[in-house]
Amino acid sequence: MTINKTVNGGELTLALEGRLDTVTAPELEAELKASLGGAESLTFDFSKLDYISSAGLRVLLSAHKMMAAKGGMKVTNVNEIVAEVFEVTGFSDILNIA
Repeated sequence: MTINKTVNGGELTLALEGRLDTVTAPELEAELKASLGGAESLTFDFSKLDYISSAGLRVLLSAHKMMAAKGGMKVTNVNEIVAEVFEVTGFSDILNIA
């Protein structure tokens, strides 16, 4: 998985490429811990994300909880495969998916 980070003032955008799974979730978790301190809002761009596992969902839920006290979090450009995972798990009701 590749993480492309963009910071625009207090807005943090993380564009993910590849697979967010058990192997790559710790990498995203480490990036979030390093980057969320000054962020007022967080956007995930999933336009190039091919797959997400339960480990990836756990990291998203953790980020969602951290950002709820700040400016919030949204997920953009979700493909059909990831959208189906969000639907089946109920994450589509929890996350702000644009």
